[in-house]
Amino acid sequence: MRKRIVIKLSGSLFGLDDPKTIKQFAEFFAKMSKICQPIIIAGGGKIARHYITHARSSGADESTLDELGIEVSRLNAKLLIYALQSMAYPHPPVNLKEVANAADSGLIVVTGGLHPGQSTNATAALIAEKVRAGMFLNATDVDGVYDSDPNKNKNAKKFKKITLKNLRSMLVHQESIAGGYDLMDIVALKVIERSKIKTRILKANTKILEKAIKGSPEGTEITLV
Repeated sequence: MRKRIVIKLSGSLFGLDDPKTIKQFAEFFAKMSKICQPIIIAGGGKIARHYITHARSSGADESTLDELGIEVSRLNAKLLIYALQSMAYPHPPVNLKEVANAADSGLIVVTGGLHPGQSTNATAALIAEKVRAGMFLNATDVDGVYDSDPNKNKNAKKFKKITLKNLRSMLVHQESIAGGYDLMDIVALKVIERSKIKTRILKANTKILEKAIKGSPEGTEITLV
């Protein structure tokens, strides 16, 4: 049986004007499916934040905004499913039980958010736990965890490894509002910790992802101690 690898795919990839990006990732996942079973969670990205911002200005509550973000992430998931064609499970599962059933098909599974109040990072960690994934790769628009914002500080230091405890302390001040950006979140870290899920934060790049899937220490590894 192929090992299952859960990949949270940055929503920023789906907001690009060039449709070739999704096609390239589809070809990559099809190639990787020969050595593992990819289970992919699509983020909402800028498109989700666009809708959330407009709905918030109209007075929508946070749980409604979460639902809006989930809908957008599922649309993003469908774009990848269409590009994968028969290689993929035909629709995005909408709860953990459906994800598990879809994974049992042996096909590539692509989904979006599942529950209001949970980021797609937390969703991906829960899915990794549910399907007993061998690895969880959080593919983002940065290439790992830094000691400060690398976009603002050119001397920011990237961690090759970071403990759950240290990452949690870095994240504790983040706001948990709908559409908020997070590298990882507290809920995701709790799931990773309790099920001892091998986790990396790395750049959403096919070459980097392939190296990580094949065992190369790409990005930042989250360690238990």
